Amino acid sequence: MGFDVLSVLKYLAIAAAGAYILVLALLYVFQERLIFLGDALPPNHRFDFAEPFEEVSIPVPGATLNALHFAQHDPRGLVFFIHGNAGNLDGWGRGAAFYRQVGYDLFIFDYRGYGKSTGRIASEAQLHADVRAAYDAIAPRYGGRPIVVYGRSLGSGLAVRLARDVHPALVVLVTPYTSLEAIARRVYPWAPGALLRYPLRADTLIGEVQSPLLILHGTRDALIPIEESRALAARARAPVELVAVEGAGHNDLQEFPFYRDALARRLHAVAAADRPRTAR
Repeated sequence: MGFDVLSVLKYLAIAAAGAYILVLALLYVFQERLIFLGDALPPNHRFDFAEPFEEVSIPVPGATLNALHFAQHDPRGLVFFIHGNAGNLDGWGRGAAFYRQVGYDLFIFDYRGYGKSTGRIASEAQLHADVRAAYDAIAPRYGGRPIVVYGRSLGSGLAVRLARDVHPALVVLVTPYTSLEAIARRVYPWAPGALLRYPLRADTLIGEVQSPLLILHGTRDALIPIEESRALAARARAPVELVAVEGAGHNDLQEFPFYRDALARRLHAVAAADRPRTAR
């Protein structure tokens, strides 16, 4: 029996195609595990922060979101913080001292399955609805004071959608992306974009945001290049300030004084501009 090269190549091609389809199927089914890297905490976990805080439970369909409200006497306003895709409030809450120093209260919550939040993330629509539920749980307490919507990394796309709908005094986007689809194309260039169930298209929504924007991005961010921020800024119709933090990466931005100074300056400016309106 002769060796049939064409038959072998055919079988190899079929096997390769089958393996490719299998990998795509796994990416589709398990993409939440690749995107959302939250760490769960036991229900009886006790947070320990130097700043005073209130723990808040937010009921949402099929779950309860856990949140922290860092409040002080007579704040200038509120920063509503939407965090990145890893960790939980035990780590993200460590930044509360900065906001207290600049005179702002801080409200920050965990996504489903993160920290003490129950349930699991199942769709992009659910994510947006949860963000709005968290916002609605705290915003009414700040009538007459400015609210700043802050989104970091994964949270930046969620912040753009929320800001479009609620018109905050300022939108802060830190290490943002044009879309999660664009980031996925960089990591998995061989996978069709249609597989992604969480495209989070900030680029198609940012032009509808009417609030002023502050975008901060490190020049050495290897995960989300600063070009993503520049592309977002180019699409914005509201006033936008893009601050490039020289030498900063994706996770260490907050350690740079230039970042902290730029953010503090804008938060002070928002409070000062809002004071005549709230005084009436």
